[in-house]
Amino acid sequence: MSDLLSLWPVFLATFSVGLLGSGHCLGMCGGIASALGFAIGPEKQAKRTAILLSYNLGRVSSYTLLGAAAGIVGSQIGAASVLRIIAGVLLIAMGLYLANWWRGLSYLEKLGGVLWRYIQPLTKSLLPVQHSGQAVLLGLAWGLLPCGMVYSALAYSVAQGSALGGAVAMAGFGMGTLPAVVASGWAAQGFKSLFQNTWVRRLFAMSIIAFGVWTLWMPLAHSGHGAHGHHGGMNHGEMNHEGMSHEDMNHQNMDHSKMNHEEMDHGSMDHSKMNHEEMNHEHMNHSKTEADKNTP
Repeated sequence: MSDLLSLWPVFLATFSVGLLGSGHCLGMCGGIASALGFAIGPEKQAKRTAILLSYNLGRVSSYTLLGAAAGIVGSQIGAASVLRIIAGVLLIAMGLYLANWWRGLSYLEKLGGVLWRYIQPLTKSLLPVQHSGQAVLLGLAWGLLPCGMVYSALAYSVAQGSALGGAVAMAGFGMGTLPAVVASGWAAQGFKSLFQNTWVRRLFAMSIIAFGVWTLWMPLAHSGHGAHGHHGGMNHGEMNHEGMSHEDMNHQNMDHSKMNHEEMDHGSMDHSKMNHEEMNHEHMNHSKTEADKNTP
């Protein structure tokens, strides 16, 4: 349970991406949802609702399973920082794609189309949809439809480095797309028009680009901090202090609380050049000096 709670920020992030990219979903998954809705007459509202919900359950489940697989791949690859950089680049590309400023993700969709050629014929046997079971299976298959948004979210799932993390990321993405796809099924024209409005799409696109930049910045910022040495983590017991110039060392900024003074050979250290006034002796454990260690 604690693992799931710790992944809450991941869920919110991908949910936002799915919601902001819903305008794209209207053209991809919204079409089949509309067809399902119109295939059932308005007099059968209960059946219509059940089929639409079942279709979306299958679709989100498909995304979640893909996310779990992507997380497993990420755990085997390692290099989380590199994976997050790739995810950030794809998120930026997705924002540009949604705003129609750059269509680079269309090349990825063409690659995914190779797999879709083998899956699409299977969906024909599920049409027309007569019951919820068929709708779930159709949704599972439709989750594999070539989509640049899905690929970008999958890259973010790979960067989670675990099956659970990847599954949560893609589940959040799938649920974020629900409002637009469900609205398509119910022919909610006002809602669809909002998501298809050029300026709304551009606003959403810029939000996704901003998220992509943040995703890029995180590993780069951490790598910058990692380049600085942390003196507190150094094992001074294994250091040869004879050749070190203590005169040039700034002991004031050093954390001596983590130094192992028992293993240090103070007898061979030249203390005449050390500035003891600037050293913080409060954190230093001098209880066992060389003389103490030689005392039986």
